[in-house]
Amino acid sequence: MAQPAWQDPVLLDIDTAPVPEYGSGSLADLLPTLVAGQGVPGFTATIPELAPADRNCVFLIDGLGWEQIKAHPDEAPFLHSLLPTSRGGAGRPVTAGFPATTATSLASVGTGRPPGEHGLPGYTVRDPHTGELMNQLRWQPWTPPAVWQPHPTIFALADAAGVRTAQVSAPAFERTPLTQVALSGGTFLGRLTGEERMDVAAERLAAGDRSLVYTYYSEVDANGHRFGVDSDAWRGQLMHVDGLARRLAEQLPPRSALYITADHGMIDIPFDERSRIDFDEDWELRAGVALLGGEGRARHVYAVPGAENDVLAVWREVLGEQFWVASRDEAIEAGWFGPTIDERVHGRIGDVVAAAHDDVVITASVNEPHESAMVGMHGSMTPAEQLVPLLEVRS
Repeated sequence: MAQPAWQDPVLLDIDTAPVPEYGSGSLADLLPTLVAGQGVPGFTATIPELAPADRNCVFLIDGLGWEQIKAHPDEAPFLHSLLPTSRGGAGRPVTAGFPATTATSLASVGTGRPPGEHGLPGYTVRDPHTGELMNQLRWQPWTPPAVWQPHPTIFALADAAGVRTAQVSAPAFERTPLTQVALSGGTFLGRLTGEERMDVAAERLAAGDRSLVYTYYSEVDANGHRFGVDSDAWRGQLMHVDGLARRLAEQLPPRSALYITADHGMIDIPFDERSRIDFDEDWELRAGVALLGGEGRARHVYAVPGAENDVLAVWREVLGEQFWVASRDEAIEAGWFGPTIDERVHGRIGDVVAAAHDDVVITASVNEPHESAMVGMHGSMTPAEQLVPLLEVRS
């Protein structure tokens, strides 16, 4: 039944946002649990159902959420067989963290810390020292990595404790700042094809009595952004990565555990005016805004000094039926970025934070033409974006 015109709109209460399960079931809890079981000092198992193994391998598939695996049993028969609804499956979903985006999630995986601590709380965020937007995936403008994210990675700590540690990924990622702050430590092994990565990961896993190996595949995400998760191209990539996961699982050496996970899920956004709100063409949303950060479904909004309350009020009025819209303090208090916020991270978070509830994005057609043209999107706290697989194979 349509809402009468005289009634006030029903705004989303930020307390209804499904906050990530930091400390018990998020990506930041995975590696601490694994290395605790390997005897690395200073760590505890925060996902207690994961039994210790001498050799641990994490295969991260960029963009492949829990909901997408569930919805495609024919294209991903091996991955689907690892779900708890399948015979013998022991998998479960975990939460990516907010926002559900690659740079944030990879830092959570590699440091074992939520975004409020590692300090990569979005796709683009303001650098409080320069006032510029910092793209944390592409690392533009360049910023000293160890200053931006000073915490040691778990790979480095495990390697120092005698665990044979390696990352197996595309050669182009070896020296990137994101790899340096999130995934460095031990040996980096660059391989071009997914098949090579699976084979090398299995070899490195067998090379130590205690080993920790990370490997990565990006093309599921790339095809989702370009064509959408309802496309033949995306389904073809899902079929391919299902075969890669099986290939790795079949090569596990004794006393090994393989964990297949992802950095976020994805949803397709229709190309219509209701679903795609163009910030660059909307004078109401632009009023009082100095910088627009984040991405379409998880926006950091930086106000002109003194306009913070007005910007919050307008964004709530315009978007509050479709987005959870919070002030910085409200988002922090609600735990969106984790239970604690490092002082250096506080100013990187927007004066206003908007997380999509409906199938809608805030694009910026002039300033973000590439991102605005994407079909598949992610970033927010809906199940399709936030829930990622934690699928287990043991030998």
